[in-house]
Amino acid sequence: MRIVSALALITVLTTACATQPTPAPAPAPAPAAQAAAKPAAKAPQCWSGDESKFIDVGVKATVAGVNVECKLTGDGKAAQWMGTKH
Repeated sequence: MRIVSALALITVLTTACATQPTPAPAPAPAPAAQAAAKPAAKAPQCWSGDESKFIDVGVKATVAGVNVECKLTGDGKAAQWMGTKH
């Protein structure tokens, strides 16, 4: 008799657990909040030792008689001085 009661109790408990609603997922954060959380990345620049400051991409200069330009590297994450073609 006790086994039957125990089985009935287990059946009732498992059925009750199986029929409980699942909680709703949390809403996704707003896009504006995501943008505010990340600081804006600075554009790559080249270092000018003559001027002791960073120079923006696209600026041309002459170093020791050689024409150079601040250009983006291949991956686009940095910049460096590269010779220009005449």
